Amino acid sequence: MSTRRLLAVAALAGATLCLESALTRLLAVAQFYHFAFLVVSLALLGFAASGSLLSVSPRWQASDPGRLLAVSGIAFAGSVGLAYLVVNRLPFDSYAIAIDRRQVVYFGLYYLGLCLPFVCSGLGIASALASGGQRSHTVYAANLLGSAGGALLAPGLMYLAGVPGALLGSALLGILPGVFSLNRQRTGWRVLIVGIFTGGILGLLWLSAANLSWRSPLGLEISSYKSLAYARLHPGYQQVLGRWNAISRLDVVAGAGTRALPGLSYTYPDTPPEQLGLSIDGDDLSPVSLVQPQDFPAAAYLPEAIAFQLRPSARALVLEPGAGLGILQAQAGGARQITAVLPNGMVAGAVARSAPGTNPFEAPNVRTVVATGRVFLQGLPEPFDLIFLPLSDAYHPVTSGAYSLHETYSLTVEMFARALEQLAPDGVLVVTRWLQTPPSEELRLAATLVEALEESGGVAPSQALVAYRGIQTMTFLVQPDGWQAAELDPVRRFAESRKFDLVWAPDISPAETNRFNKLPEPVYYQEFRALLEASDRQAYYANYPFDVRPPRDDHPFFFHFFTWEQTPQILAGLGRTWQPFGGSGFLILLALLALVTLLSALLVLLPLLLPTRRTSSQPPPGGQAGRKSLLGHVLAYFCLIGLAYLLVEIPLIQRWILLLGNPTYAFTAVVLSILTFSGLGSAAAGWRRLPKRAALATLILLALLTPWMTSQVIYLTLGWPAWGRAAAAVLALFPLGILMGLPFPFGLQQMAGKDQAQRAPGLVPWAWAVNGCASVIASVLAAILSLTYGFSLVLWLGAAAYAGALGVYLHWRKGRSATQ
Repeated sequence: MSTRRLLAVAALAGATLCLESALTRLLAVAQFYHFAFLVVSLALLGFAASGSLLSVSPRWQASDPGRLLAVSGIAFAGSVGLAYLVVNRLPFDSYAIAIDRRQVVYFGLYYLGLCLPFVCSGLGIASALASGGQRSHTVYAANLLGSAGGALLAPGLMYLAGVPGALLGSALLGILPGVFSLNRQRTGWRVLIVGIFTGGILGLLWLSAANLSWRSPLGLEISSYKSLAYARLHPGYQQVLGRWNAISRLDVVAGAGTRALPGLSYTYPDTPPEQLGLSIDGDDLSPVSLVQPQDFPAAAYLPEAIAFQLRPSARALVLEPGAGLGILQAQAGGARQITAVLPNGMVAGAVARSAPGTNPFEAPNVRTVVATGRVFLQGLPEPFDLIFLPLSDAYHPVTSGAYSLHETYSLTVEMFARALEQLAPDGVLVVTRWLQTPPSEELRLAATLVEALEESGGVAPSQALVAYRGIQTMTFLVQPDGWQAAELDPVRRFAESRKFDLVWAPDISPAETNRFNKLPEPVYYQEFRALLEASDRQAYYANYPFDVRPPRDDHPFFFHFFTWEQTPQILAGLGRTWQPFGGSGFLILLALLALVTLLSALLVLLPLLLPTRRTSSQPPPGGQAGRKSLLGHVLAYFCLIGLAYLLVEIPLIQRWILLLGNPTYAFTAVVLSILTFSGLGSAAAGWRRLPKRAALATLILLALLTPWMTSQVIYLTLGWPAWGRAAAAVLALFPLGILMGLPFPFGLQQMAGKDQAQRAPGLVPWAWAVNGCASVIASVLAAILSLTYGFSLVLWLGAAAYAGALGVYLHWRKGRSATQ
């Protein structure tokens, strides 16, 4: 295999991975985070479909791989443009898919448009693998290393030129195989390709200039149910700023009627101050209040105001303050020192540009730190009198399931336990969440705080918690040392004056609850009492109609409330009531698993059923029995390693979000590391002295130990600088990644060996299809199992799949030996 051919494979693989990363961000903005995962999982079936298409097309298999690589790359580039048009022009509405039958058709077209680029690139890579022979491991190594380059390129392109720029960059990368693979005589084609490439680079430069000047167009049609879409409908709407970075899309808008003060008491006699709206990924429109702290009387009517009255002149820590409202509350409440921890540094820059005269981030007593709350708290900062988690995200009904897949490490038991440790003596933790009926979101938060208090020591949780509710929110005050009667009196007076209903206090009586915002029954008080007084808390969780178990770092899905008991109610309302995603994100996952399994079975079986199928250049000895044995070994082996690879990779990505602070960073670091090291491992697979059985056994052992090792690395390095955490993540994945690159080339070598009973070069495209289908199934299965059981179990199942593959491999080799 020539170097030029390997470069072509690498370029096409890099373009594919760059596209996958860009599509995930595109769909998170255009639709929702949950839906982005679903569609990309489906689209990756296109990669597997390419193997099936090549399997049933002997003419394609026999064609010049270099020419097919060039054609595949050009087709890939064109289909990226088509996919972009489909996303922007097709009237698909993910929220209406349960009630509007037309949306099923639109979804099919949506999927086909997104799938096509993966089919095109997969054809080129699969053909190169099929023609690789004994050197196929070098082709696979080029595929993995090129994919790693695409994973690294995508966030850089998104930072410079946004998602449209990343899509353009992936298309430009896709046409490079035409330069590497075409014969030297095809000068005209080369000139054309270079001209297109140059024009694309100029387009990228234009997008970059617009983005860096904060005037980047969104370039996408977003769901009509997102906050930014609502804002655009308001008379007088005006976009103030717009910019992409590697992890988000940010827009600041004016004239959109923004008046957001979550939990504001209805006793407030005035109107809220003038506000701009700041949206991230087109949703969660956060207020940018154009007011100075001394001119903000509404602060005294927000539910957290009592905390600042109890701790005057506090050293306050504000975690994830949105567009600055939490900081403004702390300033108006008289905090003398404020540390604001902001996960997305672009927010502070946007507020500084759009509201320079009232920017809370630039106040003299405010220190802004760009990090996640977990990273900051782990860095052993000084103790604080107040730790405040403002309500900065929009209200989302728990029945929608739209955010079930969202990993939220800022609301886990470990997060709150660490926050409680950082409180000064008599310090107070303040948290506000949306009110749900029946109790769910606020009840889960209560359970999380209870377990965090138990882990951090101190008084009983019932003596450390105070909770009260308004019309839309519930606020928690937590004092680990317990509340004194002298402190509870001002809390009661505050709640009464602001018409907030007490839900829990150490000395609460039932008569104090459900007084102002009356419900038929004081359900919040009743459930809090049942939770706090439960002799068997696990039994309480099991019997509650929603899943309100406290999320932990191994299972950080705060917004996943599904239980199987809800299924009859959800199905009864399907198509009859308006509920996004059919009422439950979890059921959508199960439907997706069934769909990808069915499609995968068709893609795997179809090449075996069509008469044009060729299993190898020569029929294996043993006749039909030998053929079935060979097909069985190929099917089982490549299916198991496809399952194993993704069952290990996906939970690692989700787990490293805690360490690296954002899904995009975690995806880039994990995918880049594993693909790079897997590529090196694949390149080493050709070493004749490599002990294959020992290597696979070591891989199984490492996969089994990965949950423990991952936790140790995360908690050891969580307080390190960003570059140190990234380096630790990469180094930790080195041995596992090297070994994960071996099983696939081992299988290809087995099929390309000298033994006629096992030689089957014609089966390579089919093996590629089997592996791809298993990977797609594993990606959905990993999400389902992570939501239900946590990341550790998924990693252990990945190890079990590798163990099964080792068993098949040994049996396969034993069968070869028996024929010799």
